[in-house]
Amino acid sequence: NYDHKGGTCKASERDIVLKSRSYSSPENKSSFQSPIDFQTHLLRYDSNLPPIQVQNYNLSTNEQLTLSNNGHSVQLSLPSHMYISSLPHRYSAAQLHFHWGSYNLLTGSEHTVNGKQFAGEMHVVHFNSDKYPNISMAVDKHDGLAVLGVFIEIGEFNPAFEKLFKYMNGIKYRDQKIQVPAFNIRALLPAHLDEYYRYDGSLTTPPCYPSVLWTVFRRPVTISRKQVFHKNRYFKSLYASYAQESATVPLHGNYRKPQLADNRVVLVSFKDGKLSLVCCLIVYNMARKPNEGLNLKCLNICCNA
Repeated sequence: NYDHKGGTCKASERDIVLKSRSYSSPENKSSFQSPIDFQTHLLRYDSNLPPIQVQNYNLSTNEQLTLSNNGHSVQLSLPSHMYISSLPHRYSAAQLHFHWGSYNLLTGSEHTVNGKQFAGEMHVVHFNSDKYPNISMAVDKHDGLAVLGVFIEIGEFNPAFEKLFKYMNGIKYRDQKIQVPAFNIRALLPAHLDEYYRYDGSLTTPPCYPSVLWTVFRRPVTISRKQVFHKNRYFKSLYASYAQESATVPLHGNYRKPQLADNRVVLVSFKDGKLSLVCCLIVYNMARKPNEGLNLKCLNICCNA
């Protein structure tokens, strides 16, 4: 199992995910472990951080992608002609996968923001294709990987995720895989890619190599309760055990707890909120006046900025 108890990184006898995973191995004795809690005092605004640019994410439906249950997540293979173009090196896509909580999916993200845990988290994994021929060669190199992290919360129905979720009934058990039509992967990301957290960290599953340049988008995407709780499909129908096993093990709670920041600084491409707080106070005082509908509208915009 992968035990999620402590935050150390160890694969035990069988690499299936249970709710209490405990990672401890030589690979994570170093610092730079992930995930972390994005606490306000760790954040440093960097005006030089550009918006994330991705290329060839709108895949043709003529392409086929492999969707699999690897026993610890749902994983979708991605073609290497998809890549991030806004980093110092070209980072080509390899796969994306998900982390989520229990069946209610209310707390399952790996990264957190000032202690707030989102319903889930998607990771789009890329490798440094300028320097390494494939992800296997890049995975343990200090500049080997770049991961785009996307927070998921319960909200509006998301048709983009439906193109993936509707096939999950075909991968109910560990090591099952199916071919699915490709689609626009860009639609799985937030609408705007200019606000994000950036730091050096690690893989969050064994062997937890500290080889990842993390970009975690500030704005979450949404999926609906219907997409989550459908009794015959999606996350509720997944198992970490093999189909032939008599005792089934539900696949959920596959997230690692936040690790120590270890004096790391998290760069952010957006203001840390201090200016927004001042704005809120000013507009709030204005909005206390009667018939100030415009000010109330400004207050709502400002406080949710």
